[in-house]
Amino acid sequence: MARERVVLASNNAGKLRELSALLEPLGMDLVAQSELGIGEADEPHPSFVENALAKARHASRLSGLAALADDSGICANALGGAPGVRSARYAPLSGATAGATAGATAGTTPGTAVGAESGTSSAAAATRAAQDAANNARLVAELSQHADRSAYYCCVLVFVRHADDPRPLIAEGLWHGEVIAKPRGANGFGYDPHFQLSDGHTAAELDPALKNRVSHRAIAMRALIASLRA
Repeated sequence: MARERVVLASNNAGKLRELSALLEPLGMDLVAQSELGIGEADEPHPSFVENALAKARHASRLSGLAALADDSGICANALGGAPGVRSARYAPLSGATAGATAGATAGTTPGTAVGAESGTSSAAAATRAAQDAANNARLVAELSQHADRSAYYCCVLVFVRHADDPRPLIAEGLWHGEVIAKPRGANGFGYDPHFQLSDGHTAAELDPALKNRVSHRAIAMRALIASLRA
């Protein structure tokens, strides 16, 4: 049986790895939109579902393929749900900051980021690492003013069969924990080193295979897969 090619409306390598592993059993091969020359869609909306739908339609329209979009983030209860949809760029990041913090992302050893001389992809990875570090620093600082450190990851997945699909498939997953000041773990990405679960481990300390079974993205994907099989 021929495998279906589906465009992922994201350039996040971590999301591509996680979602590819989850969709592989369904015979779907994810390709990042950047590999097809598709730029990122605008995400002006206040909710995860609106942004995910906009991204999915954008990628599908420009690729001619079915599209999967993920909009996700971490929501701290004491901050009224922030960072929320702003999680990826919660902290402002100047060029100088990017250069200074590229190797100091939470959960990694400063100085281990790949240098810009290794190429564009390495530079992009360094910038992402710098942004992650800045985001985590801001979230930890803001929660230091509150006794309540509880938070949850939210993931909304949207699958469209074509750009004008009138019945997009939508699934949501929530993963509860708390934000800790000191990062732990070298796996995962984003806020994972600061997101502690009820068993005492951070998301970044989990084996990737285990994370793919228990994370907010995995919970949403199971619901989406059930809809795809219906």
